[in-house]
Amino acid sequence: MHAIDTKDRLLLELLYRNARLPLKTIAARVGLARSSVRERVARLESSGVIRGYRADVAWPQPETSIQAYLCLRLRQTPATGLIRRLRDRPELERCCSLGGEVDLVLSASAGSIAALNALRDWLAGQEEVASVSTSIVLNEEFRR
Repeated sequence: MHAIDTKDRLLLELLYRNARLPLKTIAARVGLARSSVRERVARLESSGVIRGYRADVAWPQPETSIQAYLCLRLRQTPATGLIRRLRDRPELERCCSLGGEVDLVLSASAGSIAALNALRDWLAGQEEVASVSTSIVLNEEFRR
């Protein structure tokens, strides 16, 4: 991987904030020619620094939606089979592996406390899972 300079960092920050910015706008803000920006973006993509582009969608949540974080301690890592099964659960929105006492943090959305409990019970029943703790979100203060 090549070294990232100040212009690359500025270009990445602009794309991070709005991946749909036209190259002409990025070039003007970074202080480079459009062709130079195009080359830098291509290099950052091919080197894996830019992994992709996505739509940040605010999916409408039902009024009764319960948001929660579930912290899992695993019996052994890695747990690739468990991760595959977690991907199949539509109520799980995000899964992050952590270092430390907690191995995985899951972000979940459930239609009710009963549905959240059912998810929690399912997680606790997985052979790779040693323990599950649940924290219900009271309010999302901000998101970036």
